[in-house]
Amino acid sequence: MLKIEDISYSVEGRPLLDAASAMIPTGHKVGLIGRNGAGKTTLFHLIRGDLALEGGAISLPSRARIGGVSQEVPSSEVSLLDTVLAADTERATLLLEAETASEGARIAEIQTRLADINAWSAEGRASSILKGLGFDAAEQRMPCSGFSGGWRMRVALAAVLFAQPDLLLLDEPTNYLDLEGALWLENYLVKYPHTVIIISHDRALLNRSVGAILHLEDKKLTYYTGPYDQFARQRAERRAMQASLAKKQDARKAHLQSFVDRFRAKASKAKQAQARLKMIERMDMIAAPEEAARRVFTFPEPEELSPPIIRIEGGEVGYNGTAVLKRLDLRIDQDDRIALLGKNGQGKSTLSKLLSDRLPCMAGKLTRSSKLRIGYFAQHQVDELYIEETPLQHLQRERPGTMQSKLRAQLAGFGLGPDQAETPVGRLSGGQKARLSLLLATLDAPHMLILDEPTNHLDIESREALVEALTSYSGAVILVSHDMHLLSLVADRLWLIKDGAVIPYEEDLEAYRKMLLSSNKPEAKSKASAKKDKPRPSRDQILGLRGDVRTCEARVSKLNEMRDKLAKKLGDPAMYQPEKIVESEVWQKKYSEVMNALERAETLWMTALEKLDKAENQA
Repeated sequence: MLKIEDISYSVEGRPLLDAASAMIPTGHKVGLIGRNGAGKTTLFHLIRGDLALEGGAISLPSRARIGGVSQEVPSSEVSLLDTVLAADTERATLLLEAETASEGARIAEIQTRLADINAWSAEGRASSILKGLGFDAAEQRMPCSGFSGGWRMRVALAAVLFAQPDLLLLDEPTNYLDLEGALWLENYLVKYPHTVIIISHDRALLNRSVGAILHLEDKKLTYYTGPYDQFARQRAERRAMQASLAKKQDARKAHLQSFVDRFRAKASKAKQAQARLKMIERMDMIAAPEEAARRVFTFPEPEELSPPIIRIEGGEVGYNGTAVLKRLDLRIDQDDRIALLGKNGQGKSTLSKLLSDRLPCMAGKLTRSSKLRIGYFAQHQVDELYIEETPLQHLQRERPGTMQSKLRAQLAGFGLGPDQAETPVGRLSGGQKARLSLLLATLDAPHMLILDEPTNHLDIESREALVEALTSYSGAVILVSHDMHLLSLVADRLWLIKDGAVIPYEEDLEAYRKMLLSSNKPEAKSKASAKKDKPRPSRDQILGLRGDVRTCEARVSKLNEMRDKLAKKLGDPAMYQPEKIVESEVWQKKYSEVMNALERAETLWMTALEKLDKAENQA
């Protein structure tokens, strides 16, 4: 168990943690969330012992191993596979000793321990992890120095996953993964045998891979059981109750203060006034929760163009005369929302560059609307900002004749207030840099936005704001992202890029996810042989499954009613009067039990629906 007890820590006099406490049970998967700059990465450094606490204590079981992705990305002539294998230092040490050991007893000990840690299957496990993160068999034998920094970060991630530390700390690992790699990591973390704490703003990962949320807010840590969506519901209900109680307490304080102000100078009432004044002083004031400042994006609206805005017929595109994508027959209209799917290296970025006129069409015909303006955002552009200049200076370069007040308003429309507008880019957070790059990409009111991993470094509130902005935006959107939540809410068309071709993907994102996760499994039998092998379900079996679905649905409905009644009761300020504290705790416990039961009931309901659907399809 990881115990965090009353810890405090400040950076340059600014407190990040103040008497914060939490307990993470052994083996649990926990998502650490909080706004950008709240101190999440700092907490990781404190857990590892890289920073010294100002107060409190952090404790782990003795000899527990802590692991995380190193900032020193390997860049050597050692192969990817050997780099990952070397991360298991115990195995490497034992294998080295086995070559020189001469005493029979010691040789037996070494071999026994090697067997205990599955040393002989290590190469297969390491290769499987590298494959999941996007490296094929040939690439795994190549030296680390042959890959870019982003790909070497994947190697570092593979190494720490292979080493299997007792406490795995991951800080935004999906930022350097594509959709396929992110989905693989989600699935891998569910099966990880030890404790995991992951800093992430990816809702899909926080819903599928963790069973608890550790929320860092207002310098405190709060532990919530359940995935992210359950945390969001619980927090909203808690904030509503807190706001109601604070309002009630403010009214009581105002009433007492009114009495004091009226009768303090009156001799006959002076004692009563003093008593009420002491009551006010003794009140443990409850702060009303501040509503999160809305972090909006304001995309300028383009004029409407006649469709199509882009048409490609028999197109080819590539590099140095070699085609990467061939036989392209594509049409894009201004109201399209298209997500590009496909493994890394298949050509998603190549197609994005063709559409944005950064690569020429090598063959065929490409027609663009004569007035078409295109906005292009790629993650590397965040790193190409001028670090010594301020955001305001970036805009002044693009709009030299525009008044400062208008430029500041544009920055504010992307969440960059007066302080950030005058701060050198090198001192801005990753999320603030991404906002500036998005602003620069949309400055000309483009008719089409091409966004390549736009959510990296954005916190959850900013991602939701981006979804809202893209939903209301009247131009076309071409989207490459590992964020399944963003893709599912924005994209209404899917293009799969595979084997040099771009084809419409007719299934939904969930089907694509399942296809990727099952790609390493043996091929399923053909439909004809499957039908012949499997007996068709009887009418009685189908009726029984329908009865199960109705029973599960009724159970969910009943639990929802119980939850609503309990939430209403807990929202009553009278419940939190001092004389009802014990009763309040009982009702809160009941509410937690109902929420857990509801989660299980919903899972059973979905399972019953899947069984019924499968049976009806086979009948």
